[in-house]
Amino acid sequence: MLKIGNLELESNVLCAPLAGISDSSYRILCRKYGAKFTFIEMINARAISYKSKKTKKMLETDPKDSPIGIQILGAELPYLLKALDIIKPYDFDLLDFNAACPVRKVCRRQEGAALMKDPKKLQKILKGIVQHWGKPVTIKIRSGWDQDNRNAVLVGQLAQEAGIAALFIHGRDKHQLYKGGVDYSIIADVKKALSIPVIASGDIWNAVLAKKMFDETGCDGILVARGALGNPWIFKELEAYLKNRPLPPLPSTEEVIKAFHQHLELSIQEHGEDNGAALMRKYVGWYFKSRHCVRVLRQKANGLKTRNDFLALFDLALQIS
Repeated sequence: MLKIGNLELESNVLCAPLAGISDSSYRILCRKYGAKFTFIEMINARAISYKSKKTKKMLETDPKDSPIGIQILGAELPYLLKALDIIKPYDFDLLDFNAACPVRKVCRRQEGAALMKDPKKLQKILKGIVQHWGKPVTIKIRSGWDQDNRNAVLVGQLAQEAGIAALFIHGRDKHQLYKGGVDYSIIADVKKALSIPVIASGDIWNAVLAKKMFDETGCDGILVARGALGNPWIFKELEAYLKNRPLPPLPSTEEVIKAFHQHLELSIQEHGEDNGAALMRKYVGWYFKSRHCVRVLRQKANGLKTRNDFLALFDLALQIS
């Protein structure tokens, strides 16, 4: 169990928000395979304030998809507070503020990881959000801006003073993006410096690496991000390993196809056949990763436009697996 403010979670393994990925179909599929807590995609405060149709659709959730969090991005408190007023009726259980996104266009707007360069401004923003929201607020940070400015401990302390209920930390700095090694030591330093829960992120690809994260950092929980792409089984794998139970066997090609098919149908149900099928093309490489048929299947991915196209691909996967 993991307690964040007054929110008690059944598991300390959480499903991370991923831009362009964490739609309803992805979240429900992960829940079917063991995820206990999910986030909707990161949303920009200005986009929420403008009440665009696309953003309003992203805010809609399935009653089965609970408990659930929302991650918000921004750097201007007036827009952030206006966005919170729009979000409140959707009744999310947790609000996470993103100070970790390393994408260039985000940092150019002084949002995301760029806020770690101005900890006092970040603290002021967090204080305003905590006072306005009324439910648990968390923050997602990185180890720092670059190798010479790894200030996660200071940022974490200021965030805790602002009233944050928990802190998510990715063990790389902004300039590393998703390359290079995870800095377990700085996550451990943050954990020692704070009294609120610290949930760690970075290279949670399997149960062994998850245990390494817990053992080397003392973190209270972990956030599974890219490790769940095409691999919803990771949640049951982590649960079994961390509870000293036998690991479930690796999924067969048939089981991979079954999960992919479920995901496809959920995507079509959410977005319609044209858009839903198109969104699933990128998953071909993820679902069939490490299988010898993956190269052939990826070559056909761009031509997949309908449900029947995918069903034919699944048949081909069985033939050459």
